[in-house]
Amino acid sequence: METIRVGLVGTGFAGKFHLEALERLHGVKVELAAVTSLRPESREAFGAAHGIPVYENAEAMLGAIDLIDICSPPSAHHEAILAAAASGKHIVCEKPLTGWFGPPGADESFRGDSVAKAQMLDGVVERLAAIAKAVKRGKGIFGYAENFVYAPSVQKEREIIEKSGAQILRMIGEESHNGSHSPVYGIWRFQGGGSLIGKGCHPLTGLLYLKRVEGLARDGAPIRPARVTARTHRITQLPGYRDAGHIRTTYHDTEDYGFMHVIFEDGTVGDVVTSELVLGGIYDYIEVFANNHRTRCHMSPAHLMDTYNPRAEQFENIYLVEKASTKEGWSPAAPDESFTLGYQAEMQDFLSCAARGEQPQSCLELAFDTTTTIYAAYVSQERKGAEVAVPRI
Repeated sequence: METIRVGLVGTGFAGKFHLEALERLHGVKVELAAVTSLRPESREAFGAAHGIPVYENAEAMLGAIDLIDICSPPSAHHEAILAAAASGKHIVCEKPLTGWFGPPGADESFRGDSVAKAQMLDGVVERLAAIAKAVKRGKGIFGYAENFVYAPSVQKEREIIEKSGAQILRMIGEESHNGSHSPVYGIWRFQGGGSLIGKGCHPLTGLLYLKRVEGLARDGAPIRPARVTARTHRITQLPGYRDAGHIRTTYHDTEDYGFMHVIFEDGTVGDVVTSELVLGGIYDYIEVFANNHRTRCHMSPAHLMDTYNPRAEQFENIYLVEKASTKEGWSPAAPDESFTLGYQAEMQDFLSCAARGEQPQSCLELAFDTTTTIYAAYVSQERKGAEVAVPRI
């Protein structure tokens, strides 16, 4: 069995759970051959802790790897993808795939909320076209690391749709919590937007995936998004907002609430809600309303375990659930988030496909549809909720 040499780009939260998933794969031989991150001290510490050779940047590691796993901030994805594709490498890229981060050299004076969103959409389409061209010329597979696709509940819904011949009539999905810990979250030039892209990409991709599944199962062609309407808000910036200290409020030029209404090619619909305004940990779900069944996919909390703790210090070194602000009282604990949130399954699919030369379930076209839908949604928001066509790449 041929060994796949993996290079990890990024040593933050995503890099750590990708590493854990890579170490638990079966049926494929993996060597963690390289790691890098923007800060020298971070990459050196990560490499030393896990026994992985350290490189200065993504391009420097390409000669030592077969697959690049990009877990860096969204603004750094594009160049790493192009370089890896030009070298014929397999590519796994975290969400969101890419975005519009301002003009070259944008600094702290840049404000994304003052730029025409049609200009952003055009820029994103241009970027995606360049990625499509580069990946097509390359020899590797492309895996879009959207864990919602691979969550066990969503995969069971995939099976139900395929085997029952279901028609999805409408869906709703959400990801919300009380704000990211990333110091650059809320700054458009690093994140490419706010809640709509930073969190909305998750449930949106899940909805787009299930409609793809329906179309492929019935007609051999995916059902793709056609139009979108959207609204965003900056609730924590309202003059009357009462800050109790539990919800992050430091958003430079991005929204903290977003809503998207997607109309698919067949006229059916999907709604996405996303915000930084939810206490008690991450709130992730997808609900499907079909012509022959109804399904609720609970991702977090997954309702596998609840634990009661009368004193926070007892659980100081025990992980319970992501983004919970306290460990006192009852907590919806996650015994194995890598499984329940789909992290393990996505890496298994990507590496297995790389070994066999097949395309994964969460593919480049799905990543494109997610990205163009979100930026078309930003155009809709600017036009006070007007319907906007979703571009094709």
